[in-house]
Amino acid sequence: MNLQVSGFDWDDGNRAKCQKHGVSIADIELLFAHGPRVAPDPKHSADEDRLIAVGRTNAGRPLFVAFTIRTEGKRRLIRPVTARYMHAKEITAYGKAAYEKESATPKDR
Repeated sequence: MNLQVSGFDWDDGNRAKCQKHGVSIADIELLFAHGPRVAPDPKHSADEDRLIAVGRTNAGRPLFVAFTIRTEGKRRLIRPVTARYMHAKEITAYGKAAYEKESATPKDR
């Protein structure tokens, strides 16, 4: 999946929706800088391609971000739609897969 982007697309609407759950803009942007696990979100993609990203903040809190990619001129931008800290069941599901990936030795990968 091509996540080569040149920045973020923030406005009052998506900034407020992401911060509504107590997630800072900095945590969202740092999540993408650290290579989150990304998957399509076809259930919420009626008008545009939606994706989800999961990963951890610098403080180690599991984070979920729904987003889309927008193009402005020649720039590709991540537009977060919503963000929240993950629930226990999500942590178990995503965390197990991530832990297995991280703990594999290079020859296992």
